[in-house]
Amino acid sequence: MDIIASHGSMLVLIAAAVGFFMAYGIGANDVANAMGTSVGSKALTIKQAIIIAMIFEFAGAYLAGGEVTSTIRKGIIDAAPFADIPELMVLGMISALFAAGTWLLLASALGWPVSTTHSIIGAIIGFALVAVGSEAIQWGKVAGIVGSWVVTPAISGFIAYLIFMSAQKLIFDTDKPLTNAKRFVPFYMGLAGFVMSLVTIKKGLKHIGINLGTVEGYALAIGIAVLIGLIGKVFIARMKMDPNADKQMQFNNVEKVFAVLMVLTACCMAFAHGSNDVANAIGPLAAVVNIVENNGEMAKKAELAWWILPLGGLGIVVGLAVLGKKVIKTIGEGITHLTPSRGFAAELAAASTVVIASGTGLPISTTQTLVGAVLGVGMARGIAALNMGVIRNIVVSWVITLPVGAALAIVIFYILRSAFGV
Repeated sequence: MDIIASHGSMLVLIAAAVGFFMAYGIGANDVANAMGTSVGSKALTIKQAIIIAMIFEFAGAYLAGGEVTSTIRKGIIDAAPFADIPELMVLGMISALFAAGTWLLLASALGWPVSTTHSIIGAIIGFALVAVGSEAIQWGKVAGIVGSWVVTPAISGFIAYLIFMSAQKLIFDTDKPLTNAKRFVPFYMGLAGFVMSLVTIKKGLKHIGINLGTVEGYALAIGIAVLIGLIGKVFIARMKMDPNADKQMQFNNVEKVFAVLMVLTACCMAFAHGSNDVANAIGPLAAVVNIVENNGEMAKKAELAWWILPLGGLGIVVGLAVLGKKVIKTIGEGITHLTPSRGFAAELAAASTVVIASGTGLPISTTQTLVGAVLGVGMARGIAALNMGVIRNIVVSWVITLPVGAALAIVIFYILRSAFGV
């Protein structure tokens, strides 16, 4: 309790710094996933991707980030054993953020798309083990999260496969691909609008005091989807394309239409990512601020301080701008060759999966969801379309993320304990 009373402001400053560092790592590694397919399929430039990420990551975090934040904080470890020693919780959360951020930085430099969710969960488990022992860890919750790492890539891969195959059947494998693109693409745009508006309505509006019932929520989401579909129809009708061109030229024009769609799904993915993954940086930081402000008392329901979300959002944007290129290259070019239509299928599938998970409060890995979706698109073209070497490296980096996060957190936790004399 003494260090909270005597060094409270300093602890909050350190926590804010490592929270920013963690958010920077998320930006460098995870947002690159959200934007990798768009940049890899040449639908967006790096600069455009960063601007989109800035706007929509912020919106997703602010409107829909609350649910997952509480799962990360309360779900993985039980706060009860820390009640008499809150300073260990404070130092532990700081070490977890620092450890996870360090691993993300290393992985980003190597171009590995690892999971920020795994990193922070591994780090939290690590410090809890040495601080109070294994009884503080909710192993049932951890098992559920581990299960989701297998399930979510499978779900997103399956959805991506279905979306991609539907586009092949309805558009590319027909005699008039351009005509059919103009007919069907607005439906895909509406679907993307539906997914995105649903998460905002179900999760985000309650943060600003608007509570809609299930029926009204779905009705509004369908309304927004129809509106986006109609706007898309008008926009595509205005694109200058020759319907009598040869088939290859028509394919190129269809891909141009899908490139428009990719911009929408990039927004969708950034929003979904913000709602799910900003919690990895701000959850532990909120816990530290909460304990210090309550003089060591652990409140059941922590109010987020006004500056925490902007700090997380800013860290993510800076990380993406400075270090995001390498992971963007791995996702966009390394796994399989992406065109706008393939990238669209992968992104929409991943966004849908993240939305489902965000709605249930399960901290899934956006990375694994998107890689699963890209694999699904690649599989639709046969196993030869996949770069197995890159996939092997990605899977290895996933497996070692949890133990590396835990080990780093334990080392940093011991250093902090001796530094503060706890």
